[in-house]
Amino acid sequence: MYMHVNAIKVCVFVLLFVVVAEAGADAPSVSSFEEPDALTFCNGHKVRSVEDWPSRVSEIHTLFCDTYLGRFPEHVPAVIAASELDRQQSNTETVKRIKVTFDTPHQASFELTLRIPAGPGPFPLLLLAPRYYQIPWADEAVRRGYVVCYFPGVDANQKEEAFPNYENVWKIFKNEYPEATWSSSLAIQAWLASRCLDYLLSPDCVVKIYPNQIGIMGHSRYGKMAIYAAAFDSRFSCVVARSSGVPTAASYRFSGRQTWSESVSPEDVPECWVLPSLKEYYGKENELPIEANALLATIAPRHLMLDTAFNDDGDQTFAVERCYLNAKKAYALHGAESKITLAWRRGGHNPILPERVQFNLDFFDCAFLRKTIDKSFYQENLLHAFDWDHWRTLQTSDDLEVPATDDTIKKLQWLLGHPTYQEAPCWHLTHPDDLFIPQEDRNIGRVDNCKRVPFAFSSGRQGNIYFDPDRTEYLATVLWLGPWSYATGSNEGYGIQGTTVPWRLAGEGYLVVTWDQVGFGEEILKNRTFYEQNPHWSKLGQAVADVQAALDFLLEGKGQAAASIPQADPTKICAAGFCYGGMVAVFAAALDDRITSVASFSGVTQFRDQTQANRTGGLALLSHCHAVVPKLGLFIGREKETPLDYDDIIRVIMPRPCLIYAPIRDRFANVDAVRHCVQSVQKTETAAKQVQIQTPDDICRFQKEQQDAFLLWLKTVYP
Repeated sequence: MYMHVNAIKVCVFVLLFVVVAEAGADAPSVSSFEEPDALTFCNGHKVRSVEDWPSRVSEIHTLFCDTYLGRFPEHVPAVIAASELDRQQSNTETVKRIKVTFDTPHQASFELTLRIPAGPGPFPLLLLAPRYYQIPWADEAVRRGYVVCYFPGVDANQKEEAFPNYENVWKIFKNEYPEATWSSSLAIQAWLASRCLDYLLSPDCVVKIYPNQIGIMGHSRYGKMAIYAAAFDSRFSCVVARSSGVPTAASYRFSGRQTWSESVSPEDVPECWVLPSLKEYYGKENELPIEANALLATIAPRHLMLDTAFNDDGDQTFAVERCYLNAKKAYALHGAESKITLAWRRGGHNPILPERVQFNLDFFDCAFLRKTIDKSFYQENLLHAFDWDHWRTLQTSDDLEVPATDDTIKKLQWLLGHPTYQEAPCWHLTHPDDLFIPQEDRNIGRVDNCKRVPFAFSSGRQGNIYFDPDRTEYLATVLWLGPWSYATGSNEGYGIQGTTVPWRLAGEGYLVVTWDQVGFGEEILKNRTFYEQNPHWSKLGQAVADVQAALDFLLEGKGQAAASIPQADPTKICAAGFCYGGMVAVFAAALDDRITSVASFSGVTQFRDQTQANRTGGLALLSHCHAVVPKLGLFIGREKETPLDYDDIIRVIMPRPCLIYAPIRDRFANVDAVRHCVQSVQKTETAAKQVQIQTPDDICRFQKEQQDAFLLWLKTVYP
């Protein structure tokens, strides 16, 4: 018996049974920084055996439907008729259009298209939504001897001329079941893929299918659809989801405006993809009761590939890796760890290249025992995993012992650590073809009246400078430092409200300098090796060193630009950043007085307030999770003993102007602690003017409103 819509009917009963049977256990907090564990019931009890797993799967299905998709119909309609509409034949395949009618209240029907290879069968089966960029997968599958079924899964916001009305079939079936709460067009289309299986596995089907060799795959929104189908229907024995994003391959907790990725904001998600109620979690994604990791886990022990790119802004690597590792626990429970694969690729969201088509189809062939490939072909290569305990064994006594001094600078330097060796300057611009990011981002470019010029500095670091070439004077130079945007780094395209940070600042008359910080964007692969090469340093230390190197380039010419650039005024240099970038900006300003002002947006929250119970993730967020300051991990459980805090750092920055922007509803900060921090340094009227704090009733983001606030403040600092 397979898990599809009927499973939803029993979800409530199973959930109630589990809750009653295990009453008395303490339920985990849904506001946890971490994703809710796939192997932990809502009442806090753990899944301890394969026998426990079906109950947890039912619970996951119920929670996921109630949170994201809506409830499916209680009953699966039977196939009551199937007729061939058209047939085309060649030497290599036969294409048949089939109309399938179901026992719904109004006997609804839809059309599917079968591509059947030459031969008697039975055949393995691959289901695809017939979007044009997915057709190469179908072509290769047919060549390998698969039947390909194009099901009515073209997204509601897209069309395919060769498959008319495929994008609207979901609406017909949605209207057939007004009592169901299903609202997600993608989930309904995944349900339609299962209805295709009802026909394809029936004795009346025009082709014979191996029932244990059924695959489904998709790219982007169609990857979401593929995961939904496999998660709710165990007849799918293998699924490949390429760049499927949230809420399937990546969690909302580690995606969103603080990463410049997808979020639960209505501006990011088409209305018909998720329940309208999902928007209530905008800015408080940590309160979601279920996340992608649990849905992926329900596919265990069947084959699953998450195919994602290093620089895919819709599929943040950090979020995907965490979901994969947690879902893998369910595979380990079944002794099937080799059946789940996280496959990295170079580049961004698009395109689907021919070699990747082969790679994806090889995974199906391996799953169906049609082909043998060296296991190293799918070897696990983690991008963000950090072994803090191992790191600690590599430290010297001087590394682990806080300096006996009241000097904040020395404590700062201790916290950041030191590089193992000093790299020689390397100021050559890399050829665009060698980078992961789109080639145009490395070229001289223009938007409106502004210009972008690539430059190289430090030890091979590269960035862009933005300015209005028609100006003879610039209001100031802004060093712009991005957030936790692992995939896209500095990402000039951020902004869904008609704004982008560097271009807008340049248009307002500023000289803007930005680059991908270590571990982000084109520097993302350094996450794998940074601490192997620099066990006594930190990524935050490298980030601060890069700010200093960028200043060396601007003020001393230590670097190379692709074209002539304006001269920076050394008396007007602002370090500004959002989230992680805001943290880097504050640390850099404390350690380099060439920075004449600093603005930190959602980048400050007191270390001593960062306990494990804190919704922000505590010190572990920075020491273990993102691993940007490992030494902070030494103070977990004794946070009050952290040797310095932001009030100490801000005192070093004074009397230079400093803006701390701390939204009240920022889930990554405790705004009361931030207020107290700033108030502790605002002892005089002069100090209150030097260090300003803004605490709007808002969430963590940097869009038009936040940019407006930044520009207003800049004009007071550099009138």
